[in-house]
Amino acid sequence: MTTDNITGDSKAIVSNQDAIHDKLTEVVTKHLQHEFKKPYQQHTEQAFTEVNKQVQAFLLANQNAEIILDACCGVGQSTRILAQQNPNALVIGVDKSANRLERNIEDLMCSEGSGKVENFILVRADLNDFYRLVKAANWPVTKHYILYPNPWPKSKHLQRRWHGSAVFPQMIEIGQQLILRSNWRLYLEEFQAALLLTGRQSQLTAVVAKKNIQALTPFEAKYQASGQQCWQLISHL
Repeated sequence: MTTDNITGDSKAIVSNQDAIHDKLTEVVTKHLQHEFKKPYQQHTEQAFTEVNKQVQAFLLANQNAEIILDACCGVGQSTRILAQQNPNALVIGVDKSANRLERNIEDLMCSEGSGKVENFILVRADLNDFYRLVKAANWPVTKHYILYPNPWPKSKHLQRRWHGSAVFPQMIEIGQQLILRSNWRLYLEEFQAALLLTGRQSQLTAVVAKKNIQALTPFEAKYQASGQQCWQLISHL
């Protein structure tokens, strides 16, 4: 599924906010000072229990095993691509939508390697709970991807963005490297500012589209086909 197959009809982000939210520091500080204690949803606990068995078996069977977390994975295209690119890792893709996860996209994807990709797991779960369970289980995550999350562009929805959420303190402790992508630069600038409040540095750069190199997600492909610039934030946690 290269960008040649994608229509360029994706609209740019429209927001009533043109700078970092003036409540960002207040919101992030509150979450850093108060532990998130909301009860876990049963379906996420069950899903985590099952996938954790597979993760622990993988870690036991593989010396220097690498776990990659692909949060908000949607249809799982990025999960499969990351698995292709990291054949010695177990890639865990997580999304809250069963409908997205159950779509059959493998036949539409351009394989970057030979053979069937099997080193990935797709999980339906609420990340607000899943993140806390991963943190408690101390998974040795090397890379933590959050690719094109819902930007919630209205100013009043700051706390629906990941950096404004109550689980932010736990999520940024998962992975040696955190990689976010968005077509709304301000979203990443806010995340970068939130990271600084925890003493963490990060680098914000443009995503350069390359011909014949598959976009990581269908959203990325649509943004590129629409002529929108995509951005990437990387933090070494």
